[in-house]
Amino acid sequence: MKSYDIIVVGSGLAGLYCALLASRYGNVLVLTKAQLEDCNTYHAQGGIAAALGPSDSTELHVADTLAAGAGLGDPAAIRILVETGRRAVRDLIELGVPFDRENGEVVFTTEGAHSRARILHAGGDATGKNVEISLARVVRENPRISIREHCEARTLLVRNGRVVGVRAFDRATGDAGEFEGAAVVMATGGIGQLFSQTTNPDVATGDGIALAFRAGADVADLEFVQFHPTALAVPGAPRFLISEAVRGVGGILRNGAGERFVLRYDPRGELAPRDVVARAIFFEAQRRGEPCAYLDVTEMGVDFFRRRFPTIAHACARYGIDVAREPIPVAPAAHYLMGGIRTNTWGETTLPGLYAVGECACTGVHGANRLASNSLLEAVAFAARIAQRQFERVDDHCGRQGIDHVPEDDLKDDLCIEVGAGRAGSAPPLAKATLRDLTWTLAGLTRNREGLEKLESISAAWQFSMDEGEGGRDEECRNLVLLARLLATAALRREESRGAHYRTDFPQPVPAWQRRIVLHASDGMRKENR
Repeated sequence: MKSYDIIVVGSGLAGLYCALLASRYGNVLVLTKAQLEDCNTYHAQGGIAAALGPSDSTELHVADTLAAGAGLGDPAAIRILVETGRRAVRDLIELGVPFDRENGEVVFTTEGAHSRARILHAGGDATGKNVEISLARVVRENPRISIREHCEARTLLVRNGRVVGVRAFDRATGDAGEFEGAAVVMATGGIGQLFSQTTNPDVATGDGIALAFRAGADVADLEFVQFHPTALAVPGAPRFLISEAVRGVGGILRNGAGERFVLRYDPRGELAPRDVVARAIFFEAQRRGEPCAYLDVTEMGVDFFRRRFPTIAHACARYGIDVAREPIPVAPAAHYLMGGIRTNTWGETTLPGLYAVGECACTGVHGANRLASNSLLEAVAFAARIAQRQFERVDDHCGRQGIDHVPEDDLKDDLCIEVGAGRAGSAPPLAKATLRDLTWTLAGLTRNREGLEKLESISAAWQFSMDEGEGGRDEECRNLVLLARLLATAALRREESRGAHYRTDFPQPVPAWQRRIVLHASDGMRKENR
């Protein structure tokens, strides 16, 4: 068994930045199930939020983030996000990320629910691509970082209640292997592929969350899935993201009659929080019997649009949309998970030895709805915190050795629910497409008790059949089945509407539900998955 000081599972911005900083304190292994650059970060368009402008401040960014989170954002975690994130963004600039500039100064733009222009972007609408390529280059050149591509983490190794490594499968060779690490960091991204309509790439199957849960780590806020308001809605085309920044610089949402409609749902119009705009599009299309809404960019001028949003302009042209003369058809799609593996503000989970960062982590900064462009900021801010913790862990003078998990007191206000192993029951034949269609229909933009109970029952039956070894073991599908069940369990229990979680049978927020829902595996489930 090969041994490392730190094992990072996942290669998006969160994983690469964590690996880079942690390499100062030890030898690092990065495991990724595809190529290093194949991740959600690469597809991020809008940018990264940071209170660096002359008219901006930490207090304003904190206030905007809290407001977007619909009462569930953790104020302490959000302040760390904003303050640590500012320093980390400056570090990205020094590492060579080519953020767009005018007259030598970094350019800031506006997105929904931000009170200031604080979004840095690179290559117009290719921010994630530029960030990922820049970090990947630096990581590949670092002699203290080993990289295993096409290597899928299958199981967390737990010894005496502590994570001590990872069992992985090499997709290229078909070999299995074990890697030992003093600390394991999950940075595996979100669960977009749980839904048939998503902006996420194929790799976003929630593997790290599922592995951590089966090993005994708590997960939280899984009912809060953000549906981006504006994904390309062309029949037969992938749900390509149309960045929030398009509305930030003047894009107007219209219905099939050409009417601007979002102001009827919220006075902030196109720049309301994402959950509000997504539901406005959904309800307007439903009211008029139309398949989508239309994002009008014609007043911007085609030259400006193509210069500012070259990636989107190219995608529109590919599908025959002339942005100079016609609006872009758009509809909501699953985009981002606010919940994940429960951590404290140091990235420590409830399972000693295991850390989580990025979209697979639930730090509390997003609450019930993420503020636009805070995702990349969260990735670097908490990656920096985890790296700092590794320094403290190996430093004999700090007096913190062994204290690397969430204390029970940090969970005292949460509603904790135990989830058992799968159970036998009636279910249609399992296929990824069936699962994704079912989750989109029953736990998508709107939900209700009947649909969530159906999803929970079917996914529990599928989980039982897969754990019993029936029909083979597609690990990604097995992980998605578990996540569908956990999402349904949490969403069923939350009898209110808050942020991205909207129930037609409980359409209003309820003060008593201003708390987190935490799920943990029963002893039986953990034993079955060791």
